[in-house]
Amino acid sequence: MRDLVSVGRSDDDTLWAVYATIGRTSRIAEVFRSRAAALADRDWRAQQVRAYEDFLRRSSQPVPHYSVAPIKRHDLPRKWTPLPALGFLRGQFV
Repeated sequence: MRDLVSVGRSDDDTLWAVYATIGRTSRIAEVFRSRAAALADRDWRAQQVRAYEDFLRRSSQPVPHYSVAPIKRHDLPRKWTPLPALGFLRGQFV
C-alpha cells in the first residue's frame, strides 16, 4: 500500500486584490497571496500612471486610482483577467 501524503488545504482563502477605480467604477487589476506583493504592485501601477498622466489627460483618457483590499477567492469573478497598468485597453476601462 502506498503512503498518502496529506496536502493541507488552507482554510484562509483570503487574497489581496489591487483595485483600479475610475469614477464610480472599480475593477480588480491584479490578485496576490500577500499584502506586501499587492502593495508593491499598487505602487508600481501608480508610478506608471504618474509617468503617463499628461498623455492620458491630453488623449481624454480617465486616470485610474489604485487601492488594495482583501478579497475572498470565491468573490473573484469567474472570467477575471488582470488589467494593464494604466487601467484601460483600447480606450476602454476593462
